[in-house]
Amino acid sequence: MYFDSHAHYDDERFDEDRESLIESLREKGVDFIVNAAADMKSCHTSLALAEKYPFIYSSVGVHPHDVKELTEANIEEMRRLAQNAKVVAIGEIGLDYYYDNSPREDQRKWFKVQLELAKELDLPVIIHSRDASQETFDIIMESGVKEGVIHCFSGSYELAKEYVKRGFYLGIGGSLTFKNAKKTVEVVEGIDLDHILIETDCPYLTPVPHRGERNDSSYLKFVVEKIAEIKGISTDEVAQVSSENAKKLFRIKA
Repeated sequence: MYFDSHAHYDDERFDEDRESLIESLREKGVDFIVNAAADMKSCHTSLALAEKYPFIYSSVGVHPHDVKELTEANIEEMRRLAQNAKVVAIGEIGLDYYYDNSPREDQRKWFKVQLELAKELDLPVIIHSRDASQETFDIIMESGVKEGVIHCFSGSYELAKEYVKRGFYLGIGGSLTFKNAKKTVEVVEGIDLDHILIETDCPYLTPVPHRGERNDSSYLKFVVEKIAEIKGISTDEVAQVSSENAKKLFRIKA
């Protein structure tokens, strides 16, 4: 029923019960998960999860927080890992000007390099963008990459329209249920369901009514319920269409 298009089950917050939790998710209506890499270590741990569980897929890529340590050898390693059939995207990559954990010039450089890798390998991208909406958009457009999802979309409705016009999807997660989510509510209201993916970003961004707890894919139902409420459609339609969207983007035929 649900396709979690962005999770981090290799995060240390799952160390105590990772196996039992993941094995319980199918019974809770979770059909597929893309576990997103964020640094070179997680490129390997994420792929290991995907190889262990048939319904989990992986990306490879380095988050803007960690690109200050990236090297050309790392890019070559990602290129090699991406040959694995369980790797379905390059990500999460992008810009983060909120924390600035890596210098902005490094962020721009390695964002462009990883976009080129995605283009070379003909893989979609998973994009992280925080406090850098317009620059992220401009760099993606300049790259020529035409497939991907803007993870945890937080931009304006106008920017959302520009992304979907160019074939990109918007990742919508638990933040949609927060009280300050007015801008995201407007996006969900105005953008066709055919351009929306659902995600958890677990263990982060847990939706209301579980905000403050550790997130997992079983909480997707609260995101689905909120989208259905905003759009005036059934939860079944939201779950089905968003799942088909994700399978199309990540080229999963199961």
